Amino acid sequence: MAKPKTLTAIERACAEKGLRMTGQRRTVAHVLSAATDHPDVEELFQRAQSLDANISLSTVYRTVRLFEDEGIIERHEFGDGRARYERAEREHHDHLIDIETGRVLEFQNAEIERLQERIANELGYRIVGHRLELYCEPLDDADKDR
Repeated sequence: MAKPKTLTAIERACAEKGLRMTGQRRTVAHVLSAATDHPDVEELFQRAQSLDANISLSTVYRTVRLFEDEGIIERHEFGDGRARYERAEREHHDHLIDIETGRVLEFQNAEIERLQERIANELGYRIVGHRLELYCEPLDDADKDR
């Protein structure tokens, strides 16, 4: 994985927050920005090592913690005992987690969003944030026929 020459969204967020960007922090930022999945720290470490063989697991942990504390990345716990990460301040989406494989699918559904707003309103509230995670197992052939 080659490092891009332009700043990633994570690097821009770090700059906006005044964080000093070391070479190894920049490597972790690139790996996180390039991720199309929700990697845990071990996966981030393996990917970062492909860019910088000198990066340590403790550096990746410290960098992830810093980015999380600064609101640059979000931590997710999808029920598999691993904390996983993705860039914060992305377009809103929800998650479907395949409990057999651990695969995480992102989705958006306007009907669900409207329903949540209606429920909150009916109960006298306004939603200021939410997170929806669906834990699922694949349908077998008999289920698909219903």
